[in-house]
Amino acid sequence: MTKRNLINNGPIVNTCIANKFFLSSITTFLVLFLFDEDMIFKAKGLFQKLAATIKIKNLSCGSPATFSSSVSPLNWNPSIDCCAWEGITCDDSSSSHITAIYLPFRRLKGKLPLAVLKLHHLSQLNLSHNHLSGPLPLDFLSSLDQLTVLDLSYNSFTGTIPSFMCLSSPQLSTLDFSYNDFSGHIPRGLGRCLRLSVLRAGFNHLSGEIPRDIYNLSKLEKLVLPANHLSGKIGDDITKLRKLTSLELYSNNLQGDIPKDIGKLSSLQTLQLHTNNITGTVPLSLANCTNLVKLNLRKNRLEGTLSELDFSRFPRLSILDLGNNSFSGEFPWRVHSCKSLTAMRFASNKLTGQVSPQVLELESLSFLSLSDNKLTNITGALSILQGCRNLSTLLIGKNFYNETFPSDRDLISPDGFANLRIFASGGCGLRGEIPAWLIKLKSLAVMDLSHNQLVGSIPGWLGTLPHLFYIDISDNLLSGELPKELFQLRALMFRKGYDATERNNLKLPVYINPNNLTAHYQYNQLSSLPPAIYIRRNNLKGSIPVEAGQLKALHALELSHNCLSGSIPDELSNLTNLERLDLSNNNLSGRIPWSLTRLHFMSYFNVANNTLQGPIPTGSQFDTFPRAHFEGNSLLFGGVLLNSCPAPTQSPATTTDEEKLTRIFTVAVATGFSLTFTLVILVLNCYVDMI
Repeated sequence: MTKRNLINNGPIVNTCIANKFFLSSITTFLVLFLFDEDMIFKAKGLFQKLAATIKIKNLSCGSPATFSSSVSPLNWNPSIDCCAWEGITCDDSSSSHITAIYLPFRRLKGKLPLAVLKLHHLSQLNLSHNHLSGPLPLDFLSSLDQLTVLDLSYNSFTGTIPSFMCLSSPQLSTLDFSYNDFSGHIPRGLGRCLRLSVLRAGFNHLSGEIPRDIYNLSKLEKLVLPANHLSGKIGDDITKLRKLTSLELYSNNLQGDIPKDIGKLSSLQTLQLHTNNITGTVPLSLANCTNLVKLNLRKNRLEGTLSELDFSRFPRLSILDLGNNSFSGEFPWRVHSCKSLTAMRFASNKLTGQVSPQVLELESLSFLSLSDNKLTNITGALSILQGCRNLSTLLIGKNFYNETFPSDRDLISPDGFANLRIFASGGCGLRGEIPAWLIKLKSLAVMDLSHNQLVGSIPGWLGTLPHLFYIDISDNLLSGELPKELFQLRALMFRKGYDATERNNLKLPVYINPNNLTAHYQYNQLSSLPPAIYIRRNNLKGSIPVEAGQLKALHALELSHNCLSGSIPDELSNLTNLERLDLSNNNLSGRIPWSLTRLHFMSYFNVANNTLQGPIPTGSQFDTFPRAHFEGNSLLFGGVLLNSCPAPTQSPATTTDEEKLTRIFTVAVATGFSLTFTLVILVLNCYVDMI
């Protein structure tokens, strides 16, 4: 008998693909999996017998009416041998024992049935990317002594991770509990799984320290426990895991130093310890990890200098993130010996010096973040960096304090910054005007020049940059009027233009706080940034151009704290994707257009401290905006202000004869109506008495 393997190893299909269908058979809908192995092979095609032997325990596919996926229902036909069922693999023995169940991305719901424990020959169980929930059975895996692969990732399992897995299933080589809701400590005893090569349990709610017996797993290649609540130190014994290729412990509460002998893990390719509370310095032995491809130590409390670390020992290093620490001293220009670098971040440290021409040796560099350090000579930096042909993200803000922003159009060559998509130089206090050379950056999509001392007017040619959809020039000294050309940005005028924005992941995420909040928003894709125009806190005057209503892809428009006058254009109601509109602290007059109630996505609206008048629109989201966002306009009334129309102020005047006659007529009519009403009541009473 030949081995029968119907496991679907085709491409993983995104369950969000809209391709609705209905389950055509009650058999397909009900018969899922998990059964008594000895009985199943006696059924041999009879549905009644099969239904009697299959143990269905609160498990079902998603609702057929709402199931949106190109994944078909399980093709489990009770009339054929179960070893031919989709996702089931059997061995070659005469009994055809089930050895593997492979059912990822099937929208399975419910709890994990105990009947799975009866599959004594099962070696692989993959139920990942479903909607399974509840705690795992207490005796889970107690009888599965042949199990080597267990993948329950991307479900909603709760409770604790079983503590006796390695006693009952010593053959385990892969354990994946990631992306669930497990809590409690990582169980001790995992050190008994001597064949374990992969341990993943990230994105849960696990707490406590990393069990030390894990460091005895000499065959472990991947230890991936990010985004939990793990605490304590990374034990020095972790250096015993000589086969380790991936160590990912980021987004926890780990403390202490990086083990000084971390270099003994010479097979490491990925080391991600970011977003913890790790202290001390970067061990010099790290240079022995010559196979590193990705090194991320961002957002810790590391300190010291980096000049002594021998970056030339990292020929394969592609991603380097040492941002948000307290590194000091001269910028480690030896990093330029890492010829494979595609992205590096040194932001938010205390590094000094100037950009070196050696950076041009990094021919594959596409992401560079040096912001929030103590670098100098912005003119030299721009002159050098324009030669990085593949550079698409350049973040250099909070450096070059109080220097002059070079504005000479000839500073940048015709092919300089040819692929630059994101450029940020905010928070530098730079003097001068908006640089004329920016017009050459035809690929530019995101521009941040905020928190500088730029003067002059906003150049209309900004509206000619074909891909620009995010502008922040807030907190400067800009004057003049808003140019109409600015509101002709092609990427903001048509939804198609914005949808064409590059959707590939950035090499490293960018962090932005456009509203001066303490929290930074993380963006992993260029297209994730909101289409926005921020020009608050300048000295602009004049009216808001009606052309602003053309930017139908715009999500945020902030023009607060300027000297703008005139009325709020009714055309702004055409911005049907607008979520945020801040026009506060200007000199705007007239009424708030009632048509703005049609902006159903708008969650923030602020017109405080203007000279607006008339009723505040009601209905829709206008009833939810806070009162403070309308205050400072003495002639506004109604709506959330809860006040009535202001009484007109008139000087006393002599009553005319016409007004007297009107009053007499009104009193006469009222009196006559009252007498008539009284008479009708009396007649009715008499009528009732007669009955």
